[in-house]
Amino acid sequence: MPKLPKPFMEFTEKFPAVAAAYEKLGEAVHHAGPLDAKTRALVKLAISTGARLEGAVHSHTRKALAIGCTPEELAHVALLALPTLGLPSMMAARTWIEDVTTGAKDKK
Repeated sequence: MPKLPKPFMEFTEKFPAVAAAYEKLGEAVHHAGPLDAKTRALVKLAISTGARLEGAVHSHTRKALAIGCTPEELAHVALLALPTLGLPSMMAARTWIEDVTTGAKDKK
């Protein structure tokens, strides 16, 4: 698993109880419904794309790859944003996903 971003690590060190509660909440919502892990990962990536959250797109791309999603599936999530969010948002999401899938984010 890739190294976690420094700001997140600093947050968990400074506020361990809050970080633990956040992780527990995440676990609870993941297991609260019928969606499988792959579907949940793609949904989380789509939500991050729609909200135009670059860091979240990076994070959810890494997590999706770790559970077996392919780069092509992740690129399809970005492409699906085109009719709803528009070309600029779709292009931003594609580049953020490619940052991770091509390793460009690690080289920055």
